[in-house]
Amino acid sequence: MSAESRRTSFFQLSDDQPLIAGPFIERIEVPIFQRDYAQGRHGEKVEQIRADFLDVLVGALGDDGSPVGLDFVYGGVDDGTLRPLDGQQRLTTLFLLHWYVASRSGHLAEAHGWKRFSYATRQSARMFCEALVTVPLPDRETPPSKWIEDQPWYLFLWRHDPTIQSMLVMLDAIDERFDNVDVDLAWARLTDAEDPAIWFLLLPLDGLGSADRAMKPEDLYIKMNSRGKPLSEFENFKAHFEKTIESSPRAAEFALKVDTTWSDLLWHLRGDDGLIDDRFLRYLEFVTEICEWRDGGAGVAGRRLGPRTRAVFGNGNPQHAEHLEFLFNALDTWVERSGSEAGTPIAWTFRNLFSTGDDPGDGSRVRLFFRTDSGPADPLDLFEACCHQYGVTSGKTRLFSLGQTLVLYAVVLHLIEGTVDFPGRVRMLRNLVEASPDSLRPGNMPKLLEDVHHVIRHGVIGDVATFNQAQVDDEQRKAAFLQEHPDLLPVVMRLEDHEFLRGSLGAFEYDAACFEHRAAAFHAVMSQPDLWPQVTRALLAVGEYQRQRANSRPFLFGTDSNKHRNAWRELLTGATRQRLQPTREVLAAFLDAVASATGPMSDTLSAIASDYLARCEDAEQFDWRYYMVKYPDMQANGSSTYFAEITEGAEQPMMGYSLCMLRAGVSTLNSNYRDPYLLTIARQLEDSGVVEDKWFSGYETHPRRLPLTRSGTSLRCVPTGFELSSPPMDAYAGAFAAACSGLGVGEDDLVVVPQVEIDGRQVDTVDRIQLGAGIVRRLMAAGL
Repeated sequence: MSAESRRTSFFQLSDDQPLIAGPFIERIEVPIFQRDYAQGRHGEKVEQIRADFLDVLVGALGDDGSPVGLDFVYGGVDDGTLRPLDGQQRLTTLFLLHWYVASRSGHLAEAHGWKRFSYATRQSARMFCEALVTVPLPDRETPPSKWIEDQPWYLFLWRHDPTIQSMLVMLDAIDERFDNVDVDLAWARLTDAEDPAIWFLLLPLDGLGSADRAMKPEDLYIKMNSRGKPLSEFENFKAHFEKTIESSPRAAEFALKVDTTWSDLLWHLRGDDGLIDDRFLRYLEFVTEICEWRDGGAGVAGRRLGPRTRAVFGNGNPQHAEHLEFLFNALDTWVERSGSEAGTPIAWTFRNLFSTGDDPGDGSRVRLFFRTDSGPADPLDLFEACCHQYGVTSGKTRLFSLGQTLVLYAVVLHLIEGTVDFPGRVRMLRNLVEASPDSLRPGNMPKLLEDVHHVIRHGVIGDVATFNQAQVDDEQRKAAFLQEHPDLLPVVMRLEDHEFLRGSLGAFEYDAACFEHRAAAFHAVMSQPDLWPQVTRALLAVGEYQRQRANSRPFLFGTDSNKHRNAWRELLTGATRQRLQPTREVLAAFLDAVASATGPMSDTLSAIASDYLARCEDAEQFDWRYYMVKYPDMQANGSSTYFAEITEGAEQPMMGYSLCMLRAGVSTLNSNYRDPYLLTIARQLEDSGVVEDKWFSGYETHPRRLPLTRSGTSLRCVPTGFELSSPPMDAYAGAFAAACSGLGVGEDDLVVVPQVEIDGRQVDTVDRIQLGAGIVRRLMAAGL
């Protein structure tokens, strides 16, 4: 192996002249085991690296530029071909820069060795490089990538080559950055034999010893790539940040801590590459965004961190000293808890405050409900989760959510300032966060941080203005209730931690005499999903517990499906206490009945439903609740959401005899849905194949009909009975007329269901499901 490196430039490297005391190099070829060209990829990290690198190159080629060295380039030389083991990314960028400057300065047609640059990683990349050096870039208004993609020599398949696509991105970036550069001067400086503007140290690896010859190329690549590589993103950031705060008296302290105590703090979070760089930058982004929100801005997540930190911590920000103090405190507070067992006490900090619900205990720790699909092994360690995921998105969704951000900020604030009664205050904050999904938006974060200050610093809930106000009201009621009945605090906390409630108790009466046994009954009922089909029917047997969403038409019922268990949370939370009143009253009576029973839960639920059905049948009064309780098909497949028509004379939709039953998990009429009455009638038949298995679409006012498969004669359920439609084929007209005569069909082809008025509503006096099934059987018997 050559023991000496030589200073050279990209232009000189393969300009048909042998290096002094070095091998002859005629061409450069990126070897097959190298990765694709990456400096042109999309993403915040790469964009920052690309921008910083181009800043260096522009600075070197400008009027007053100084030569810049790009460190070492290692590579094996064989038969005049240099195959770089380290430096591929820099060499590719220099190749593109030479093509761009040579094109614009009129030197591309000249014969020079720099053009003999190619890739062995993919044939398409090699072909692209060969084609590119034959065509100069003209003057144009479009980006270089657009012009190249429109050329006849550009192959369609190249759109799928990541190296070529990265090259096009880099060319656009070069074009944007070098647009106002004197290209003639730039070319002269690039090709200056004595003092090139951009140079590097080449260490050619020829004449390898026997031991090195036995190495695989991949092993040699790993060995050599550990030396002479350019600064990492984190090292670049530190250099820029130190310059940003150089006028601060804490600048030297930052430089020391970032490479000592703070790095030690994050050491247990290092990645597979043994580095903590990404983890450090994600936590710094968290602190930076908090400061942006403290300044009243909406944050600029997704943009490069460097410019953001300059705006926050630079002298141009009046609050820069305060923000820098927060940055130091936000790191030092964890150092104080890290101890000798790397990171473990940090995890203990969170485990002493929070629980996952698997070990609820007495409810003194606050259950967290944040999703933990990826990231840290410990779902409670928000510090580690932040270091793994802050600023990372899946589509438009933050993996480390705004809710997690607020709770982590509260913990940091508490540890820095030593706030009192933190367990109770952070529980209140958890409740507000879980109740406010529509408020958790970047634009609201400055005001939400103010709310966090009210709660965590001062323990004041009345001044909270941006979180869900119904939850604010519930927190005040809850506090007043517990002040009078402090012995019920464990019961309240455990109920708050239920996954369906998450702190919202608007569906419960604050009645000290009943609260504990109702809470126990709720836990018992909701812990057995196999009983939920009986639960929904028993609730309806007690009363109309359903409710409408705020400013929305559908009615919510909970669900009998464990797969769609969140429907219970939709029913029991998210509304004002006033809107939840009907649900709260029925739930209270239901839980009292469950709590007072002594037998098995299943028997209790069945008895509640059976008693209700018996009362309806004795009175011959069959309203919509009767059908929902008696016939499971009225709530088939876990359905939890129903649309109802606005009946004549009513101002709002009401549950009745014309309903749309949405599929489980669907909340709008945009998808196909069932008519529960028609579905139940069809399933009462001995052979359900005699009618079509119908799904419907459109508004709830659109007619929904159940056709017979043979004749097309159909049945429609309407508030007053069943509307029949004649068969579309004349051959069945006589049979239809005879059947109608036997059914007593009146005007508008209507079979009337006998009804009586009760409390302003028309209520069936016969079971319309059985009547409907009987109508279908008569139509079948008539040959339809």
